[in-house]
Amino acid sequence: MKKTPFLVLVMLLIGVSTGLSHANPLEGLAAGVKALDPYTLEGEKNFLSGHEPRNPDGTVTAVIEIPAGTNDKWEVRIPDGNMVWDTLDGKPRVVKYLGYPANYGILPKTVLSKKMGGDGDPLDILVLGPAFKRGQAVKARIIGLMRMTDKGERDDKLIAVVPGGPFGEVKNIAELERQFQGVTLIMETWFRNYKGPGKKITTSGFAEVDEAQKLIDEGIAEFKAQIPGK
Repeated sequence: MKKTPFLVLVMLLIGVSTGLSHANPLEGLAAGVKALDPYTLEGEKNFLSGHEPRNPDGTVTAVIEIPAGTNDKWEVRIPDGNMVWDTLDGKPRVVKYLGYPANYGILPKTVLSKKMGGDGDPLDILVLGPAFKRGQAVKARIIGLMRMTDKGERDDKLIAVVPGGPFGEVKNIAELERQFQGVTLIMETWFRNYKGPGKKITTSGFAEVDEAQKLIDEGIAEFKAQIPGK
């Protein structure tokens, strides 16, 4: 198979000129998402507890916090399930680096708990391909995970593709590396460096689907234990 040209690879990974980085960050929201204030979003369904993490067809549900190619750092908050604009030094946080290399979000009804070595937030997921809208619930297929730690805490990222999308035929990490050479390197490089020099972020390669599914099982169980009835 011919190597995919690097520029084409990057364009596939994040989409071409997404148009979702605005002076007004409340533009470009998914249908049914409303702003409670300039820094808080509420979904038609609760972002954390209103969607099932797994679907009958074998896909998962990814709730998009940060569209590919954008830099505003939003996150779903536990326990209320609203999406909030993260702050740094009292100001809305904008990542001062290249735009996110994939759609970044969470797997609802999961948590990477302290017991699991994590930070107590929902499981993170990267959905490869062109940008989705902030707050959008996307059906995606898991192909593996990226092993990562941040300040000594486990911070693994699930990796997923969208059936019918540019990466839709990829089944696992081995196929991703073979068919789209450089994508895993782009993701590792981005996450090791996006917070700037001297930050304690490490990546230690990628794992295949079985390990990713095991992490999802554990994350679902921890959510049920911490937030019963949701």
